[in-house]
Amino acid sequence: MNKGSWGKIRAFFDLETEEGFTMKGFKLILGINGLFVGFPSEKKKDDDEYKDTVWAEPNLKLKVTDMAMKVYESDIIPDTIPQDIIESSPPNHEPFADEDIPF
Repeated sequence: MNKGSWGKIRAFFDLETEEGFTMKGFKLILGINGLFVGFPSEKKKDDDEYKDTVWAEPNLKLKVTDMAMKVYESDIIPDTIPQDIIESSPPNHEPFADEDIPF
């Protein structure tokens, strides 16, 4: 996690799954109701609207926010993850099947 102050952004961070996937471009943002996690997004060419490039269900978004807040509020070495964060990781899900693909 790269902590700092860039306007409303308080930190940038990436997530790596146990399977080796790395998702880059998460942001910890100071909003009117406090800190929240902004998922990676990109600006559409035709207008000024941003679209998420990583989608997660609401309960997973809450877990990501909780993990990010714990790391942000601690003074840990960046490559060290506290045990309580590891224990609160989302459970493993069954692998995708062909019928899960919408196209």
